[in-house]
Amino acid sequence: MVKTVKGAARMVELLRAGDPVLLSYVSALLADAGIAAAVWDNHMSATVGGFLPSRVMVPDGDLEIARKLLAEAGIPCRG
Repeated sequence: MVKTVKGAARMVELLRAGDPVLLSYVSALLADAGIAAAVWDNHMSATVGGFLPSRVMVPDGDLEIARKLLAEAGIPCRG
């Protein structure tokens, strides 16, 4: 069961990556579009040597727009 804070958007996974440069680029691309993205598992990925990729999460309502932005930039994403 997913618990959410009242009024908070549900975050969904957009992309998994172990490349910190790609994660930074995707975060900047989404921020420029006004999408509040978050990188999850970043510290865990660094701890285990990149074995576990970090996840870029976006609000559920922005998922389709975020996918289109990544597609236009030539970056494959989940979905």
